[in-house]
Order: sequence, then C-alpha cells, then structure tokens
Amino acid sequence: MKNKVAKTSLIAGALIISASTFAQKKNETSAAVEFKNKYQMSMATGDVESAKKALIAAKGFIDLAAEHIETKESPKTLFYKGEIYANFLMLGMQTMDTTFIKLVGEDALDVAIAAYKKGFDVSDKFDGEIKDAVNQKKALLDPYANMMYKNNMFNEAGELYMTQADFSNAISELDSTSIFNGSLCFEKGSEFIKAAEGYEKLARVGYKGTTTYVLASSAYRKGGDIEKARAIVAEGRKAHPSDRDLLLELVNTNIDAGDAAGAEAALNEAITKDPNNQQLHYTIGTIYIDLKENEKAEKALNKSLEIDPDYADALYQLGAHLVTWAGDTKTAANQLKFGDPNYNKMLQQADDTYKRALIPLEKYTSMRPEDCDVLNILFQIQKSIGDSEKALEYKRKVDNPAEPVAPYGKADDTSRLTQGEYTIISYTYNCYAGKFIRITFTKGKTGCWKREEYQSSPCK
Repeated sequence: MKNKVAKTSLIAGALIISASTFAQKKNETSAAVEFKNKYQMSMATGDVESAKKALIAAKGFIDLAAEHIETKESPKTLFYKGEIYANFLMLGMQTMDTTFIKLVGEDALDVAIAAYKKGFDVSDKFDGEIKDAVNQKKALLDPYANMMYKNNMFNEAGELYMTQADFSNAISELDSTSIFNGSLCFEKGSEFIKAAEGYEKLARVGYKGTTTYVLASSAYRKGGDIEKARAIVAEGRKAHPSDRDLLLELVNTNIDAGDAAGAEAALNEAITKDPNNQQLHYTIGTIYIDLKENEKAEKALNKSLEIDPDYADALYQLGAHLVTWAGDTKTAANQLKFGDPNYNKMLQQADDTYKRALIPLEKYTSMRPEDCDVLNILFQIQKSIGDSEKALEYKRKVDNPAEPVAPYGKADDTSRLTQGEYTIISYTYNCYAGKFIRITFTKGKTGCWKREEYQSSPCK
C-alpha cells in the first residue's frame, strides 16, 4: 500500500513539473509569436499602435520565461529577450513616446545586450540570429549618435557610440571605431575620465599605434588623474621608447603636475638609456622647440647630427629652428622703445643665429638640391645679413630648381613621366634600410619640385 501511495505521489509530482515546464515553454513560444508574427508584421505595414501592443504582450511572456529555472538559460529565451527589450526602447525612441519607454525601463538596451551576450555564450544554437540582431541594432543607433554629435550633445552621442561597442562585445567582437568615436565625444563633452578609459582600452590592442596612448594620458591629465596619465605613458614607452609623441606627453604630464624638474629628468633619462640614438636626440630637440627652450633644442639637434652628420630631417629641423629663433629675436628688437640700448645687441644676436642656420641648411640643399622652399629661405637669410652675391645665387636656384636625384643612392627602378605641363620622376628602392621605399617628385612648368615618400612594412 505504501509503495502504491509513493508511486502515485511520484507520478503526480512529475505531472506537475511537466505542466510547469510546458507552461514556461509556452511563454517562450508565445513571446516569439507576439514578436515575429504580430510586432514585426505590424511594423512592416506601418501599424505602430498594433506593434506597441504586440511588444507589450511579448515582454510579458518573455519576462515570465526569463524568470523560470526551466527556461531562463534557454538560448531561445535569451535571444527573444534581447530582441524584445531592444526593439521596445527603439520603437519608443522613434515615436518619442516616453510613456511607452517607461514600460520597459530606460536601461532596456543594457538588459538586451546582457541577454544577447548570455545567449551567445551558453549555446551556439542562436549565434547567427544574435549576430544579425546585434548588427541591426548598431546600424539603428548610428543616426541617433550622429544627430546628437551634430547638435553638440557630445556626452549623449558618446553613450550611444559606446552602446554600439557594447553590442559588439555581446558577440565577442571589439568595435574599436565606436569606442574611439565615443571617447572623442566624451572628451569634447569634458567627460575626460570616460574618454581616457576608452582610449586606454584601444591602446592595449594597438589601435592607431601610439596615438591612443597619448590620447588616454592627455584625457587622464585633463580629468585630474596625473598618476594614471603617467602610468599609461610609461606602458606605451616600454614598446615605443623613442616615440616623440609619447615622450612629449610624458613631459607635458610632468609640467601639468608642476614638476618642471621631472619633465627635464624624463628627457635626460631617455638619453641616458640610449645615448647614441640620433632619432631620439632629434625627437628631444623638437620637444624643446615646442617648449620654447631654444638653446636646448639647438644642442639636442646638433647632438643628433654629431651622431649622423647626414641626417636630413635633423639638418632641416635645426636650420628651421634657428631661422625662427632669429626672426623672433629680430621682431622683439623692433618692438623695443626707441633708443633702447638692447636694440643693436638683439639685432646682432639675430644675425648670428641666421648665420648658424646657414650651416645645416646649406648641407641639406647639397643633399636635396630640388627643395626650392629651403633655397628660398637661404636666399632670404643671405639678403637679411647683407650678402647680396650669395642671395642672388640662391635666387637663381629658386627660379631654376635642379632636377632631383635618387636620394638614397642608386635606385632599383627609376621612371620619368610627362603629363601635360607636369613632370613626374620616381625612384624605387625594393629594400633600403629594411623597407620598400618609393620617392616621387612632381613639378609643373614653373615652381618647385614637390616630394612624396611612400614606405611599406619591412622587406625581407
């Protein structure tokens, strides 16, 4: 008798569980029917009110399925929960119906993303549908983000771009473009820490090289977090120790912290670690130019040329720096009051600086005789210091610039093309200094040669 009662109870319990499971499966199916057969059909015919009613009904069913132990981990339930919640909010946005949005909650997209992500992770049964849904939602958000940006609603635009990235994350993809756009928006909206966090994430995956390290540090600085700014720059410099922008950002970080000595120490430390790196000395020279440290800039650029006397970029930069410095000195002298005893002294300093500029610039033109922009600068310098004979010599070269030669010695391939009044000369090096290089010079009937240089990844 006891066994009979026990079996009867067991059967009754099994029937109750089966009925409950069936009920929850029915909720899952009913949610799918309301969404696919009613909501989507209503939207296709433009019947927005019926579409809203269908979504309200679908939400009721999917919420029940998502709460029950039998169906809450079902990939079908999770997929439709994502679809229903996302479409609920977006329909509310499209119709500007705040009352309708309140029925699902303003966090509906976060709920949808979490559902998609879980559905994608627990099973691959609905992976295709979830991917399609995610890409569709991202495309729908795009015009809203762009509209907010154009209306100077930068933080709101940033949130939408980051939501696009969150949708991609749900299917294990990194949407670096959306994160970058969102970070730019947050920075424009003065949400500097949010911007920095986005840039930092991109820096860690190598997006845009060292640029995102610099942007992350700069945003942390603007947000008042100097320690994080220093940390992200230090991380970037481990892989790119000679990068100019990272080194400049390190200097600016120390300056913002009121640590001028630290800024100087950062540059000195870089030199100590790699004293014979001409590019590093060149980089430091350009940083000193930005900081208006004229003497230190000249010294650093001269050091670069001491290591490599034929370093064209350093020759040009040193000459340009000295010309600018001399010009600034001359301008300052002309602004002195009449009779100021410093007037003649400052003019002499300007002339001396111009004369120092002649040395690197003349060597530069011996290497690149076609660069008539520099030839014109030399003409102006000689004219300024009173050497009319030299000035006329450079003027003739400006008016009749020499034809460019192969800049790195004999080229592997040389081509010359005339198109109308334009002449184009190209020099190709299949493997120079470990890179494929093509230099193209273009000149019209009159004027200077314009140089363009293309370099590819390291050659074998």
